[in-house]
Amino acid sequence: MTLYDISRPLSCTLPVFPGDPEVQLAPITEAAPFHLTRLSLGSHSGTHIDAPAHLLENGPGVDHIPLDTLIGPCRVVDLSKDRGPISAAELEACELAGVSRLLLRTRNSQLWKNRAFCENYIGLTADAAALLVALNIKLVGIDYLSIEPFKGDGTVHRTLLEAGTVILEGLDLGSILPGDYELICLPLKIEGGDGAPCRTVLRKDVK
Repeated sequence: MTLYDISRPLSCTLPVFPGDPEVQLAPITEAAPFHLTRLSLGSHSGTHIDAPAHLLENGPGVDHIPLDTLIGPCRVVDLSKDRGPISAAELEACELAGVSRLLLRTRNSQLWKNRAFCENYIGLTADAAALLVALNIKLVGIDYLSIEPFKGDGTVHRTLLEAGTVILEGLDLGSILPGDYELICLPLKIEGGDGAPCRTVLRKDVK
């Protein structure tokens, strides 16, 4: 069995989506001789999930997302050669019948080398989001801070979240080969949370 940690480390140099609070980690000297750190960050920092409460009025929070949505078989597809937003046609070419959890490896994986936020990341088109809903995808992940292009109007998020599709963002997929894995995604259990950072791992049996 091989385990792959596909989470981004939380650090003070981690880029954040414009308008989100910076990640701050500060030692608390008053705790001496123990080491204790004050954490200050947004709920959508680093590797995180979007719950329906992120956009939908009265949508369920992260603490109500079933664990069997966050853990189970998934497929990683490589779309790193695509230069623009991912369309429904590009996803159809991936042959996703029977897939319930989908992780998208794109050229975004290279953007993490920049400390500053990059607006030209790859996201989904509205028709791609609608296709994932039609395919009954219960979780979709991508390797930057948003599943929707920077100038999107929220349609991609709304389409997915209204259908109950969990959005997993900020993944580290740069060294992950396409194929089938088991996903283990455990977000912080924040009561009513609109989102939460999470430790996310892929597991693959090696025969």
